[in-house]
Amino acid sequence: METVIIIGAGPAGLTAAYELLKNSNKYKVIILESDRQVGGISKTINYHNNHMDLGGHRFFTKNEEVMNLWKEIMPIQGKKSFDDKVLGREKKLEKDGPDPEVTDSLFLIRDRISRIYYLKHFFNYPITLSIDTLKNLGFVNIIKGGFSYLKSIFFKRKESSLENFYINRFGKKLYKMFFEGYTLKVWGRHPSKISADWGSQRAKGLSVLTVIKDNICKILHITNKNKETSLIESFYYPKYGPGQFFEELEKKILKKKGEVRTGCTVTNIKIKNKKIVSVIYKNNGKEVELKGDIFISSMPLKDLIESFSIKVEPDIKRIATNLPYRDFMTVGLLVKNLKLKNTTNIRTIRNMIPDCWLYIQDVSVKLGRIQIFNNWSPYMVENPIDNIWLGLEYFCNENDSLWNMSDKEFINKAIDELVSMDIINKEDVLDSHLERVKKAYPAYFDTYSEIDKLITYLNKFSNLYCIGRNGQHRYNNMDHSMLTSMIAVKKIINNDKDKTEIWNVNTEKVYHEEK
Repeated sequence: METVIIIGAGPAGLTAAYELLKNSNKYKVIILESDRQVGGISKTINYHNNHMDLGGHRFFTKNEEVMNLWKEIMPIQGKKSFDDKVLGREKKLEKDGPDPEVTDSLFLIRDRISRIYYLKHFFNYPITLSIDTLKNLGFVNIIKGGFSYLKSIFFKRKESSLENFYINRFGKKLYKMFFEGYTLKVWGRHPSKISADWGSQRAKGLSVLTVIKDNICKILHITNKNKETSLIESFYYPKYGPGQFFEELEKKILKKKGEVRTGCTVTNIKIKNKKIVSVIYKNNGKEVELKGDIFISSMPLKDLIESFSIKVEPDIKRIATNLPYRDFMTVGLLVKNLKLKNTTNIRTIRNMIPDCWLYIQDVSVKLGRIQIFNNWSPYMVENPIDNIWLGLEYFCNENDSLWNMSDKEFINKAIDELVSMDIINKEDVLDSHLERVKKAYPAYFDTYSEIDKLITYLNKFSNLYCIGRNGQHRYNNMDHSMLTSMIAVKKIINNDKDKTEIWNVNTEKVYHEEK
């Protein structure tokens, strides 16, 4: 029996372990996770029975294999959830699916409603050409935006940067309004300094033309089979947040005799003759060496190379060391009320706004997004009738001025920013909690342009497989990360040493293949 050591118990690592144990009895599988909790950045934080999703993780995929895995781990609701019952909302549910009022382990079917909050107005996200959008933009901006877009059609820019990527699809005026400042806030770099690859992966096919086609389809009641992922209107979501799914996956791994060792940080990876032979990890201050035959890594590429016991050639080390990341801080804020009015025709408890996310374009504040956990799942909030549970998302760099603030100082700053935007009254704050997340977002600048050299180098180690968002330094969605694991497992079982397919996940120009 061969020993497979998996570094990281996030979506990719857990999926790899489960798929190996499910599809073969030839492997002993051990996962090493530095955190005390599984799920990676997809874990759920339980604070005073109010649950925080670190960044918002929709379960949506066009990949049938990933979808089948999700359904294998968790069934889909067949009865109305708490908020739908209270409001009398109708929804297409799974036949013979469980009742979320009775069963905990299940997926809810949720509506995807996300808007941009800009100049104290709501704009649909992505931008749609609705009456409200045109009214909020104003006549002058409509004319300028229209001519700017027409110019972008006839005078295409070379897509050498994210800035040019967006201008080609939206025109310079809309780019300046809705992309430039927000991108700078998220990445800490101007879009002209960021690779267009990021746009290719996160906004594939999305443009003014796509938005127009989508609106025409809605008006004529035509199903748009080519709808982009950013335009999908519903998704699955575990009753208690994404971490619940990965905790269920962990249980199934343990039932199949796999091991999940938490609080174990890999510090050294021993290599002989271009093969990894063992890893050394720290647990409660003690160092433990663990020998293995096959190694699957979802740890950041920077840390992976740093851990190698052999001397890494200088150029490769330089590329890995300088791969950039964006870190993340989020404040859970429990409030009595929001000052924002629900002007939509969507019914909600207490008639609060129906959004899952609000994107904050205002560059005068550091706040990037607001999650309203009540709308992700009413079960995320201990008392969803009386209270609103927010997630205030900030993008930063580890050890910068934001990161180094004390918890109290940072939370007060977040509250003050909401008050300045006229979103809450300070006296309505009931409770708060801060979470810091390192290396949440692999970034597409600095030495990222040379990553192919690093990939070629890593592929020389025949028993090493790199998977997941940080394991490949690719801004993958959850389904993409899990798919890299599924492909890696097939390669391992079939003794296929060609890893090209694993690295090619989420590099296509459309969001997965159509069903």
